[in-house]
Amino acid sequence: MGMPTRDASSAPGACRVRKPPDGVATSELIYTAHVGTNEDVFPAIMNLHVRSDAVVADVTHGRGIFWKRVDPDRYRLLPTDIKSGVDCRNLPYGSSTIDCVVLDPPYMEGLYRRATSQLAGGGTYAAFRSTYSNGERTPTGPKYHDAVLDLYFKAGREAFRVLTESGVLIVKCQDEVSANTQRLTHVEIIGEYARIGFRAKDLFVLVRPNRPAVSRLVRQEHARKNHSYFLVFVKANARRAAVEAATV
Repeated sequence: MGMPTRDASSAPGACRVRKPPDGVATSELIYTAHVGTNEDVFPAIMNLHVRSDAVVADVTHGRGIFWKRVDPDRYRLLPTDIKSGVDCRNLPYGSSTIDCVVLDPPYMEGLYRRATSQLAGGGTYAAFRSTYSNGERTPTGPKYHDAVLDLYFKAGREAFRVLTESGVLIVKCQDEVSANTQRLTHVEIIGEYARIGFRAKDLFVLVRPNRPAVSRLVRQEHARKNHSYFLVFVKANARRAAVEAATV
């Protein structure tokens, strides 16, 4: 049994028993970077940031890939997507009624561009659309990478509306090169969501377990991205968001 230690900050001659720190030493932690797939890391994110019995709206649910290894009885899951008739930018929930929103829209310009220019079920975007059920079309408005951001930003504002105070928003995204320019999507999203009223709480880097390839390569100009992100936000400043929204 260890001896009590003297608190150096106490007055001279005084002896205060310092409480031993709680917890145990361990390396069994949830880490920032993971090599694997969405279904590998998503349960750890939920365990760390979303309480059991929470009402979770996965607004881009598709085939439910994220949920393959999550206990179906742990959360009250509300799965929706474009295919089921629910747009992540216009959710059928009341304000401040959802504990957690999960958002994974089309996050690459090339995939989004092919989706907006081809018929449903056709072309190289078909597999992505079939997985995530987000084959929406936008004939006017922003194009290419800016269209991707526009979708994230509008969905973020709608998530803010439906989330309870201190509600959690989990966002999947990936950076990309657009028009030969690096677009750090995760940075752009974090900045805009801060203006909406979200606080960035956590970030996870997911590295593909296999090597991505290209069918034709003349000369490589940029490092090929083989990682994506899960961003975790908390609805933290409703008052400021309301003031800013009123001035737009």
